Amino acid sequence: YLTYGGIYREVSLGIYDDLLIKNIKVETEDVLKAEKSVRVKVFLENGRHVKGNGSFQIVIKETGERVVHIKSFDVQIDPEHDTWEFTLDGLKDIKLWSLDQPNLYEILVELTLDDHTDQYCDRIGFRKAEFKEDGFYLNGERLKIIGLNRHQSYPYVGYAMPKRVQEKDADILKNELHVNMVRTSHYSQSKHFLNRCDQLGLLVFEELPGWQHLGDAGWKEIAKENLREMIERDWNHPSIVIWGVRVNESRDDDEFYAETNRIAKQLDPTRQTGGVRYITGSNLLEDVYTFNDFIHNGEEKPLRDQQEVTGLSHKVPYLVTEFNGHMYPTKRFDQEERQMEHSLRYLRILNAAGLDDSISGTIGWCAFDYNTHKDFGSGDRICYHGVMDMFRIPKFASYVYKSQISPEIEPVLEPVTFWARGERSIGGVIPLVIYTNCDYLQLQFGKEKLEEKIYPEKDEYKGVPYPPVIIDCSAINPEVVGAWGLTWEDAVITGYYRDQAIIEKRFCKNPLPTELFVTADDLTLDSSQKDATRIIIKVLDQCGNLLPFIDEIIKLELNGPGRLQGPKEVVVKGGAIAVWVETINEAGRIDVIICSQSLGEKRVSIEAK
Repeated sequence: YLTYGGIYREVSLGIYDDLLIKNIKVETEDVLKAEKSVRVKVFLENGRHVKGNGSFQIVIKETGERVVHIKSFDVQIDPEHDTWEFTLDGLKDIKLWSLDQPNLYEILVELTLDDHTDQYCDRIGFRKAEFKEDGFYLNGERLKIIGLNRHQSYPYVGYAMPKRVQEKDADILKNELHVNMVRTSHYSQSKHFLNRCDQLGLLVFEELPGWQHLGDAGWKEIAKENLREMIERDWNHPSIVIWGVRVNESRDDDEFYAETNRIAKQLDPTRQTGGVRYITGSNLLEDVYTFNDFIHNGEEKPLRDQQEVTGLSHKVPYLVTEFNGHMYPTKRFDQEERQMEHSLRYLRILNAAGLDDSISGTIGWCAFDYNTHKDFGSGDRICYHGVMDMFRIPKFASYVYKSQISPEIEPVLEPVTFWARGERSIGGVIPLVIYTNCDYLQLQFGKEKLEEKIYPEKDEYKGVPYPPVIIDCSAINPEVVGAWGLTWEDAVITGYYRDQAIIEKRFCKNPLPTELFVTADDLTLDSSQKDATRIIIKVLDQCGNLLPFIDEIIKLELNGPGRLQGPKEVVVKGGAIAVWVETINEAGRIDVIICSQSLGEKRVSIEAK
């Protein structure tokens, strides 16, 4: 992957008094008891060796609301004492941080010395996270981890995306892909992304920067410092449940990695550690054996047994941190059969992990396609390893994840097909894989509605909450859906939940370019800082489906106080493309005109305030 160059995050210049609070660390204790306690460590910067009688006041409150606890501590400030530790006991009616209810609290620490005051504010959550031999537990309840890796890179700008766009990635992972964990592969990522994970209830595996390479002694000292900086910056995030203390996929170096593990434990004894390997039989120096398992090639077993990987005779906490990826790179505009197999590989591995309690879960490689160099990827400097493309537009494989949610929250019905007779080898659409959380489906081909109820493959895929429906020759006569030489027809697939139709998907027998569909993630931006939003552009047929093989040229024009990231002419790939619009520190209306020669133009108006 690429790390790009330059300073790509916000830069600020701070002017501080002689005495300030540099950082705080909050450790929540007894979180599963009725009365909870908090240990607060306060780190001071005392550049002028200030002395005197002072006090700390610590306030914990619900975000913007009720004060939960307030307590003051008298202290003697002196240059030799830069770290203070306080305990707050007897906290009642505290709501836990969880995936479905990510309750957050504000903590405010105020230092007073004579007429000098300094404040430090952060957000915390009360939760207990633990990897055990029989799986991962959150607040005492076992949770199967279903996650994806994330690179924080984007088209044209690399990592240099502002707060709103970083937050949007967390929204996509949680609310579109419905995963419960993200790994920050392979570096600490934007604080805005992590803050949003806290808000949404999305677990995080954060690791020190690097990939495969280990350098000399000087290099290792820098790596240790990177680890320290990561932990000290992010240790109050309730979403982060494990520290990665090993350079991803690097060779064994027990002396070095014993030290990185020690550093992590010294700085933060409340979290477990992992070290991501691709090596079997590696010495387990951390709390959790974290392993990139690329055994599955479509025919081999989906995942290795834990003992085969660790070489140990006993079970240990175990997490699969990567799979698939380079084993089967797939473009969003690839042929249908490849995209179907791409999706099935994710499904098989999620299913295998779900059936094995000794595997805490899996973190797939990866969420989004990303840029790379000439020695990796598909020759165009892109790794097509994501379940979404670089523009965060879904591939069929994303529906494996999307469908693993209750239909009462969001009904899902996503067939893996372009609905064309000649797209697949030999022809037809059988077998038709449909990722859904419905109880059963019914199919209408042309005017004939088939009476058969087609049920999910629960016997084949017992390890996932919502297995797909697979329409094959055992479920339906292939001649019913237009065998070779017969007339191809429209189709309607209807999903049922508790015997009520809740969702349907329509396909055209003769799809034609019908609509230039345009939508923006946000219509209001902040002109006082760098801000940006994505505009998604799709070419749709009569039924609202993407036209996957149209190469429509889209011309973009922007008027007002903003600019386009990337070129002013783009080509629709796989039926869709996206562009980001960013502010230029001026207020006003930004008008974006999206023009297609065959489908006319659409306009999007964005207010920069």
